[in-house]
Amino acid sequence: MTGVRPALTSRLRLLGIAISFSAASMLASAPASARGPDGIADIAEKVIDSVVNISTSQSVEAKGGGREAMPQLPPGSPFEEFFDDFFKNRRGGSPKGGERGEMQPPRKTNSLGSGFIIDAAGVVVTNNHVIADADEINVIMNDGTKIKAELVGVDKKTDIAVLKFKPVKPIVAVKFGDSDKLRLGEWVIAIGNPFSLGGSVTAGIVSARNRDISQGPYDSYIQTDASINRGNSGGPLFNLEGEVVGVNTLIISPTGGSIGLGFAVPSKTVSRVVDQLQQFGELRRGWLGVRIQQVTDEIAESLNIKPARGALVAGVDDKGPAKPAGIEPGDVVVKFDGRDVKDPKDLSRVVADTAVGKEVDVVIIRKGNEETRKVTLGRLEDTEKVQQAAAKTKEDPVEKPVTQKALGLDLATLSKDLRTKYKIKESVKGVIVTGVDGSSDAAEKRLSAGDVIVEVAQEAVTNAADIKKRVDQLKKDGKKSVLLLVSNGEGELRFVALSVQ
Repeated sequence: MTGVRPALTSRLRLLGIAISFSAASMLASAPASARGPDGIADIAEKVIDSVVNISTSQSVEAKGGGREAMPQLPPGSPFEEFFDDFFKNRRGGSPKGGERGEMQPPRKTNSLGSGFIIDAAGVVVTNNHVIADADEINVIMNDGTKIKAELVGVDKKTDIAVLKFKPVKPIVAVKFGDSDKLRLGEWVIAIGNPFSLGGSVTAGIVSARNRDISQGPYDSYIQTDASINRGNSGGPLFNLEGEVVGVNTLIISPTGGSIGLGFAVPSKTVSRVVDQLQQFGELRRGWLGVRIQQVTDEIAESLNIKPARGALVAGVDDKGPAKPAGIEPGDVVVKFDGRDVKDPKDLSRVVADTAVGKEVDVVIIRKGNEETRKVTLGRLEDTEKVQQAAAKTKEDPVEKPVTQKALGLDLATLSKDLRTKYKIKESVKGVIVTGVDGSSDAAEKRLSAGDVIVEVAQEAVTNAADIKKRVDQLKKDGKKSVLLLVSNGEGELRFVALSVQ
């Protein structure tokens, strides 16, 4: 064995050298596309002057006083006592006040983001969160020229803002490309102002499209591994034609730096938002007037829909466009204006993108059959509902209701006392839930005391016996689940599918 080792070692060394030479030759002969496209430098040079830094300032209340504010430390920090003593000595007073303890005036804070010019007249697109609450906005050109900008309009739901400034010399503008034509693996270029360093170029690929990361009602992000960091917000994402295919908006990162998970609002969405902001100074979105929810596998089985798809109508606004068109709770929207609807987000996006006042065909499934309804869209009012929880008051003792059990629920016929106890509006009809078995499917689906069951298997119910009878019949028919239409005390409806096995 001792005589074999040197020879074996020699062979392994030779093999290692051969592998090294082989790897080197492979790298040398690798196509340029494997290392990235050759045109990135040309594209960057062509569009870099259209990318600008956005500088904002705003007044905020001073948290500390005097010439030096006390650092903000975590509660219980070992340095807390040290800085307390230090600032007291420096100021001759409390660290929470100014010199001699007086309150200090508001101070200015500055922030930097990115944007890009879409019109040589001085129109800039950026993110809303870049300029939100700013007292002053300035556009800084690639050559360092700083120009004051005015806000044209914002759309918080897509996080897009449009600015306007007066150019002091000819400027370069870029145009939008078609984000729908992007393919997975396609090269893209991000240009922005990361960490306030100034214009920087990074490249990567399209990692995914139509990403919903629960940031808003119209999520449909482009995901890219091109390095996007703090300060890149509002900057453009270019294709290899030098067209803007997205606006870099956010990253997912535990550190605040790029880990290859960057997201951009697609140009198809941005261009429409920008057009409306320039034209109206606000967004005018289409409105159908329905509340919708996901069609789960259980709900699809209950409605005889295969495969599970579409958006289930849980409620219809009495003053909305869907009401006169005959759309009802329990209908499932599967096509809108010629476009397939896969889920509720699909319907929300396509309705919002449709012009106000347009008459469209809406295809629904009702009791297993497809029907087409014509709807003239209204306008979505961008108002926020402020819901105030009613203060709990001491209730007078009420007579214990007669209850019946079904589906893990304690059920009772609605009475005046129960309406008062659970704050149920007179307009709400059905059978009230007075208790829920914690180990039941109903508890998992978040049914609770005070909910009112309006329909069972799309038929109205008025008493607990009705529900038990229908559930027993569904079991005999071999059904795996039952579809309930449930209302809260205010009359807001939702569908819930419960197992009957």
